[in-house]
Amino acid sequence: MLTDDADTGELTRRWHTGPVTEATTQTRYITCVLCEASCGLEVTVDGEEVRGIRGHDADPLSRGHICPKAIALQDLHTDPDRLRTPVRRVGAPGADATWEPIAWEEAFDLVAERIVAIQAEHGNDAVAAYLGNPNVHSVGALTHGVNLVRTIKSRNTFSATSVDQLPHQLMAWALYGHQFLLPIPDIDRTDLLVLFGTNPMASNGSIMTVPDFPGRRRDLQARGGRLVVVDPRRTETAKVADDYLPIRPGSDAYVLLAMVRTILAEDLARPADYVDGIDAVREVVGPFTAERAAEASGIPADRITDLARAIAAAPSAALHARMGASTQAYGSVAQWAAQAINILTGNLDRPGGTMFTSPAIDMVGKKLIGGGHLGSWSTRVRGLPEFGSELPVSVLAEEITTPGDGQIRGLVCIAGNPVSSTPAGSALGDALAGLEFMVAIDFYVTESTRYADVILPPTGPLERDHYDLIFHTLAVRNTARWSPALFEKPEEARHDWEIARELALRIIALRAAAEAGSGIKGAATRVLQTVKDLPHVVEAQARFRTTPKQQVDLLLRTSGHRLSVGKLAATPGGVDLGPLEPRLPDRLATRDQRINLATPLVLDALPALLAAEPVARADELLLIGRRSQRDNNSWLHNLPRLTRGKARHQLLIHPDDAVCRGLTDGDRVTVASRVAQVEVECAVTDDMMPGVVSLPHGYGHDRPGVRLSEATQLPGVSINDLTDPERIESIGANAVLNGIPVLVSSIPGE
Repeated sequence: MLTDDADTGELTRRWHTGPVTEATTQTRYITCVLCEASCGLEVTVDGEEVRGIRGHDADPLSRGHICPKAIALQDLHTDPDRLRTPVRRVGAPGADATWEPIAWEEAFDLVAERIVAIQAEHGNDAVAAYLGNPNVHSVGALTHGVNLVRTIKSRNTFSATSVDQLPHQLMAWALYGHQFLLPIPDIDRTDLLVLFGTNPMASNGSIMTVPDFPGRRRDLQARGGRLVVVDPRRTETAKVADDYLPIRPGSDAYVLLAMVRTILAEDLARPADYVDGIDAVREVVGPFTAERAAEASGIPADRITDLARAIAAAPSAALHARMGASTQAYGSVAQWAAQAINILTGNLDRPGGTMFTSPAIDMVGKKLIGGGHLGSWSTRVRGLPEFGSELPVSVLAEEITTPGDGQIRGLVCIAGNPVSSTPAGSALGDALAGLEFMVAIDFYVTESTRYADVILPPTGPLERDHYDLIFHTLAVRNTARWSPALFEKPEEARHDWEIARELALRIIALRAAAEAGSGIKGAATRVLQTVKDLPHVVEAQARFRTTPKQQVDLLLRTSGHRLSVGKLAATPGGVDLGPLEPRLPDRLATRDQRINLATPLVLDALPALLAAEPVARADELLLIGRRSQRDNNSWLHNLPRLTRGKARHQLLIHPDDAVCRGLTDGDRVTVASRVAQVEVECAVTDDMMPGVVSLPHGYGHDRPGVRLSEATQLPGVSINDLTDPERIESIGANAVLNGIPVLVSSIPGE
C-alpha cells in the first residue's frame, strides 16, 4: 500500500511488499541511515525478508514520517550488485578489468603491507585518506573508521566536508569556538523561517535534522507563521513557501550583508550582552547596500530590506543558509552573515530562533570531536589551508599527479565516491588510475572504487547497529534512539568497524616491528601475532577492542540522563529529551565565553567581495546542482523502486534562455565549462531563474568498469565533470559547486 504526501506526491508513510501473515512475522524498530533525517521506522519482517516498512508514529523526532529512500533499504539489502566479500582488481581500471574474490585475512594483509611499504619509502603523507558522506551515518565508521585514518598518520586527509558544509563548520569555530557548535532552527516554535539555498522538502533537512519537514511546514503556517525561500530555482520547498525570492547564484553574501547593514543602520539590533564587535561590523558592512545587493543578486532592494525588517520584528525568527550558500566563492562570508543576522536580532539561543542542541551523547561537551583549527598546515602544490585536520578535496588530483616530496602515491577511500562528488571528476579519475595502490572500503564498484586494487565491503545498513552520534547533535528536537541490527550479519561478512580495526592493528604491528628492528618478515597477520606484546600494539589493541555498541553504552551511562543501550532498545522510537533549550553563554567554547562578531577572517575578506566582478560573460549561464528526494548523492541509482517514473536527469533551463539558443523541451545540448563538456537532454521550465541552469548531483554512471546493473536505465551526466577545482571558497577553500559559468548550445543535427 502506498500513501502519497499532498505536498510532494511521493511516498511518505508506509510501504508493503506483499501479504503479511501475523503468525510468521514480527515488528521491529530501526533508524533509517540513508539521509540526515534519521527517521524512525517500523519494519515488518518474516524471517530474513522485509515485508513492510512504515514510519514509526511513536518516534518523538520523525513522528511517523519516512521518505521514498526508506524503500531502498530492502532493495539495498538484497541488491545483487552489492559486494559481500573482498575483491581484488585484475587488469587496469576500465571495462576490461575483472575482479577476483580474495579471503578477508589475505586482503587485510595485502592492504596493510602496501600502505606501510609506501609510507616507509615515501613518508606518511604519501598515503592519503578520503572519507565520504556515509561515514557520518554509521556509528562504526565514527568510532573505528576515524581511528583508522589517525593510524595512517597522514596530513593528506580529505572528506566530503570540503564539497559541502566546511563554511558552516568554519564559522561555528570562529564565532562559537567549536566547529560543531552549529545553531539549529527551532522550526517547531518559530514564527518566521527563512531558508537560503536549502531544499528540505527534498533533503529532509541538512545541518538541520528535520524529518517530516512537510508536516512541520504545515504546522508553522497553521499557527500563523511564514516560510520564505531564497534560491535560484523554484524548488519543492519554494513551491510551498509563503514567499519565494529568486537569487543569482553566488550572490548570497551580498544579500545577507545588506540585511546585516539594514538591521544595524535602522537600529533594529537586539543582541545579547555577550556579543562583541558590533561597531566594527557596522563600519565594514556600510558599503554593502541593498542597492548593491540588488545589482548582484537580482532581488529588488526593497525586498531585501523588507526581509531584514521582518526578521527583526518577528516574535521569533530563524534564518538558515545551507549548501547553496556555502558552495560559492564567498560561502564563509555568507554563513557568517547568516549567523550575524540571527545574533543581531536576538534570535540566537531564543525559542523559535536558532538554538544549540542538548544531545544525550554530547560530542562537543565531552570533547569527542576536535574543536577545529585553520591553516596549521597547507597543501603542497597550491598552499591551501587545512581546516579541522582536513585538506580541501579540490586539490586531491594535483597532489597525486604533481611529482615531488609529499606526492600522494596511495589512497584509502572509505565510503566515498570523489570522482562523482568533487570538482573535475573525470580528471580525478585519471589521477587515481596513476596511484601505486588504492583500497576502498565500500560495497559497490563505483566511479571511484573501480580504480582500487582491493575493495573491502562492509555490511549493509540492515545488518548493523546504529546510534546517531552526529545527527542527534543537529536535530530540531532532543531525542535519543538506539537502532539494533534488523538482521544478523552473514558469518563471512565484516562490519566497517571490524575492517577498520583489522587494518589498523596490522599497520601498527608492521610499523612496530620495523621500529624495533626485529627483522620479522612475512604476512602482516603473522607479524601482528609476533609483536602483540610490544607497547605500541598493546595500546592499539586496547583502543580498538571495544565495539561501537559498548562505546555508545558507556557514553549514554555517563550522560546524566540515566540512559543505556538496553534502556533505549527497550523503548521503541527512543526517548524524548524535550525541545531545544537556551544554552548560552555557558555552551560557548570560546576562551572568554563571548561571541566576537567582528572575526578578522570575515572582515578581511570583505574588500575583495566588494570589488568582485561578475563571474559569467553575457553568453554564459550559471550552473547549479539539485537533488531529489529519491536520490542519495551518487548512489541508490541502480535500485528500480527509486529510479522508475519521470526522468529527472535533464538540464533545467528557463524558457527565455532556451529561446535565445534555439532550444525546445527535450533537445540534446552540450554544456561546456572551463574544464569539460558534456551532452544531456534539456527540460524547459520557468522554475529556473533566467540566466541559471541546473543539473542533478550524483548522476553519470556510464563510465567503463562501473558495476551497477540498472545504471544504463538511469541516464544523465555528472555535474562535477563541469565544476572547476581552481574555483574555491575565499577563506576555507571549500569547493565552488554552484554558479559555474557554462555555455549551453544545441547539438548540430539533433
